[in-house]
Amino acid sequence: MGSTKRMTVSQALVEFLAHQWTVDGDRRERTIPGVFGIFGHGNVAGVGQALKQVHEEQPGLMPYYQARNEQAMVHQAVGYARMHRRRATFASAASVGPGAANMLTGAALATSNRLPALLLPSDTFATRVADPVLQQLEHPHDIGIQVTDAFRPVSRFFDRVQRPEQLYSIALAAMRVLTDPAETGAVTIALPEDVQAEAIDVPIAFLQDREWRVRRPRPDRDALALAVRAIRGAQRPFIVAGGGVLYSDAEEQLRALVEATGIPVGTSQAGGGVLNWDHPQYLGGVGATGTLAANRLAAEADVVIGIGTRYSDFTTASRTAFQNPDVAFVNINVASFDAYKHGTQLPVVADAREALVELLAELEGLRVTGEYAERIAREKAAWDATVDEAFARSGLALPGQPEIIGAVQQASAPEDVVVQAAGSLPGDLHKLWRVRDPLGYHVEYAFSCMGYEIAGGIGVKRGAVADGSDRDVIVMVGDGSYLMLNTELVTAVAEGIKIIVVLIQNHGYASIGHLSETVGSERFGTKYRAYDPQARDFQGEDVLPVDLAMNARSYGMDVIEIEPTPSAVDDLRDAIARAKASDRSTFIHINSDPHIYAPDGAGWWDVPVAQVSTLASTQAARAEYEQQVQAQKPLIG
Repeated sequence: MGSTKRMTVSQALVEFLAHQWTVDGDRRERTIPGVFGIFGHGNVAGVGQALKQVHEEQPGLMPYYQARNEQAMVHQAVGYARMHRRRATFASAASVGPGAANMLTGAALATSNRLPALLLPSDTFATRVADPVLQQLEHPHDIGIQVTDAFRPVSRFFDRVQRPEQLYSIALAAMRVLTDPAETGAVTIALPEDVQAEAIDVPIAFLQDREWRVRRPRPDRDALALAVRAIRGAQRPFIVAGGGVLYSDAEEQLRALVEATGIPVGTSQAGGGVLNWDHPQYLGGVGATGTLAANRLAAEADVVIGIGTRYSDFTTASRTAFQNPDVAFVNINVASFDAYKHGTQLPVVADAREALVELLAELEGLRVTGEYAERIAREKAAWDATVDEAFARSGLALPGQPEIIGAVQQASAPEDVVVQAAGSLPGDLHKLWRVRDPLGYHVEYAFSCMGYEIAGGIGVKRGAVADGSDRDVIVMVGDGSYLMLNTELVTAVAEGIKIIVVLIQNHGYASIGHLSETVGSERFGTKYRAYDPQARDFQGEDVLPVDLAMNARSYGMDVIEIEPTPSAVDDLRDAIARAKASDRSTFIHINSDPHIYAPDGAGWWDVPVAQVSTLASTQAARAEYEQQVQAQKPLIG
């Protein structure tokens, strides 16, 4: 029998995680380079003690990092994981009860985005020796149900270590899912507080280096042949590129394919960066928040080639984007769940890079018609001119969001990363941001979680630094999202992690305010206003006296306030330049006019409108909705 080491369950888990490696081709890196943690009575004697012990005995083996909010820990892990193309992520440790529950949103976000995050929530006593303990749930019909059970539907893997001996199989199974490109997402290991501190004789083999090789499956020969036949027979082929292209390091292969064939490309939010904005075949975002150029060609496409996309309702414009009655879909995805979506009869279950390499060989000699090539160039030039116009200086004291985006774009460097997640900014960025680097566009839009931006941006910066890059991370955020979760600014200051935050203040929820108008609710409940006791609502004109610049300054951030003058956009551009020249985190505050919108991209999003109403605004919105929904297809494949 092999040798063993007497350890607690927590000590064994921490040391195990420190020795896990992801191998992807010729790249090898630590799968879990560190642990975020907030300690309470549920984990201070378990995971907390284990991290302290490894810090004393083997400094640097498993670094610990503080956080200010459990949800934000997971957001940081996700931001880091995307920058490392899913090869690495962080573990996030929380105490029992509310500490664990705070991570649920982060878990759902990781799973929705197909990005790895390891969650270590604490649980109440496995022995139940002192039931009920502090922060324990009690259900008369099942006293074993606890907060951690809520992680089951939002995790790709869940298990609870109820006995020390279970650690081995659970930890290995968790790592398998975490590093599997088709299965990854939130991976949750629930740790009862008593089991965390229990001792066990751990086999030395469990604690040694272990490599997890990323699967890159090649396409099935027959499936590929059918796909090639469909593409060769197409007159107006169109590619929808998603995040899977980036996670597979396949942007060079995609570029080679489109340059050889002339096939145009539209991207999902996760696919931003697969081609630079000025590439002749790149038409920008597609779908509900897409560009007019991409959506026009998508509407006419007879073969749509989806590569690494999960085909969300935004990408398909709620199944209205692809209007050709004879359209066929070639869906290339490492996950069969996504490859078979929307009724396609041409699924290709394969790694994006491997599939693109074989497609390029099989499509040798294929080239789109001259007429189609001219159409692509014409639509691209027209949209580029539209963006130029949206970025043009207006001289308004309260500029619109498109002009603000243009100023940030012009002041940023090609390798800089823009980070966003929720509100009207994702849609405007999808249309307007001119991506110049494969990892330069980070918009979390699977869960579109308000509050993700700052924590996610810190994770992105950690990921860049770990790769030896000094690229700047520019977090753009509205006041609605900022108020949801801003405390991780303290983390940036505490660790000297440089991010640039551009806070666009419009005194409310700009995106939902606009959406509220389209469904006939007239911006009800979407403004940040003082409560009017006579009207009994928040719809008045008294703007709240909230000073978000002072709030950021109180956290220790360097703050630049842009005054509402005709030179506001010029001042913003200068502020970005100053922030980039600094080695400290900078918070830039600018006021905007939320009623100035980005150019229309002819995309639609299905948000049902009340079928009956006494409000004239809702009646009009319902009539418009009934007209729009007629273009929706039950299946698009």
